[in-house]
Amino acid sequence: MKRNSKWYDNQFIPWVLPIVLVVIWQVFGQYKIIASSILPTPLEVIQAAIRLFKSGELQEHVLISTQRALLGFLIGGIVGFVFGLLNGTILFFEKTVDTTIQMVRTIPHLALIPLVILWFGIDESAKIFLVALGVMFPIYINTFNGIKNVDHKLIEMGSVYGLSRWKLFMNIILPGALPSILVGIRYALGVTWISLIVAETIGANSGIGFLATTAREFMQMDIVVLTIVLYAILGKLSDVIAKVFENRLLKWNPSYNRKNN
Repeated sequence: MKRNSKWYDNQFIPWVLPIVLVVIWQVFGQYKIIASSILPTPLEVIQAAIRLFKSGELQEHVLISTQRALLGFLIGGIVGFVFGLLNGTILFFEKTVDTTIQMVRTIPHLALIPLVILWFGIDESAKIFLVALGVMFPIYINTFNGIKNVDHKLIEMGSVYGLSRWKLFMNIILPGALPSILVGIRYALGVTWISLIVAETIGANSGIGFLATTAREFMQMDIVVLTIVLYAILGKLSDVIAKVFENRLLKWNPSYNRKNN
């Protein structure tokens, strides 16, 4: 049963507070309540974006950062999913590998930056490695827990009906673990951009982080704020894409449909 339509069900409602905050920000900056040297107005940030777009710098740096984020996410996601799959389905791997991964998981991956620089220098591989490392653990833990929390009665029923191991996995285990895996993916997407921000501001000659570092050195606050907005937009866009996949892949799930209706 669908709930009654309420005023807060309107899709515009979530954007009211951000719009109000931007308007207040513009008014405070315009009337010099907040100095432009501390926080430029939204209009100044938009003007900086238009200027960089016309020169082609904006597209170039956004494309490079997106490529790094995507490559790191794919590598870390695949590694995390494979380990979660093996440890969740094969007892031998769970007993021998899971404890080690859980120990390594507690180490903040950004604390490894000095070591990563010694290993890879400051080229592309260092940035991609940091992103992949940050992404791996959320996907691993959610894949592992998702598989472990699949209803064992369903697995037993599938075995009784003579399903092969492959069909048992594809028809029961994977669909049952999918909600948890998708949660891990959404969380990992946020970690992707956090990792990339730090990696690009430490040592880079291109990308959004490089743009921010260069602007900071020349006290171009409008560009510094623009880079923060870009990261926020890319992070939100990633989450929206993940949510679209979630809506498509979990149509069959009754509890999910109840939650979204």
